[in-house]
Amino acid sequence: MIVKICGLSNEEDTRAALAAGANAVGFVLAPSPRQVTLERARELLALVPNDVESVAVFAEAQRDEIEAACEAGFSAVQAEVGSPLEKLPHDTFAIPVLRDGDDLEQRLDGLETPAPMHASLCGTFVLDGPGGGGRGIPVDLERARLAARKRRMVLAGGLHADNVAERIHAIAPYAVDTSSGVERERGIKDPERIHAFVRAARQAFGEKGR
Repeated sequence: MIVKICGLSNEEDTRAALAAGANAVGFVLAPSPRQVTLERARELLALVPNDVESVAVFAEAQRDEIEAACEAGFSAVQAEVGSPLEKLPHDTFAIPVLRDGDDLEQRLDGLETPAPMHASLCGTFVLDGPGGGGRGIPVDLERARLAARKRRMVLAGGLHADNVAERIHAIAPYAVDTSSGVERERGIKDPERIHAFVRAARQAFGEKGR
């Protein structure tokens, strides 16, 4: 029952995600309307308690970028498959990202992830829409359902408060992740939408577990 709010870029949005009960928060360090500098990310990380996982989010990342994120104190580094995510420090884990597509099953079979940890994003992968992160493009339900049966999957892509319950019931992911789906304008979050998303996701996960 893990809910991640991604693309946080200021104190207000970060506090809203934490107040809503998010289990994980993401800060984008790649070119994006939601991008923050590493220095800014460190400032926002200071707001995040130890029981909430903090994720440095990239598209395709270089080794020096990943190492800098690890040194900044993130719990995890999230980047697309092909980024050098191996051999991270023992206190930082990798979350590989796969974009949805016709060959998803084949790419998933070759994916390496860390050993899973209880109540953690460690051992998961993110399945995002075919356009990549932050674009709000949903995944194919049937492909996502099959992928979730094989691995611990973080479902992303076009999720918001009005559809997250339906997709949790249809796909049964391990966790859900949203960014644009809780924004009032591009790059700026809406606290009410964040709270509504977390409530809807938690209720759906609870119903699914009964």
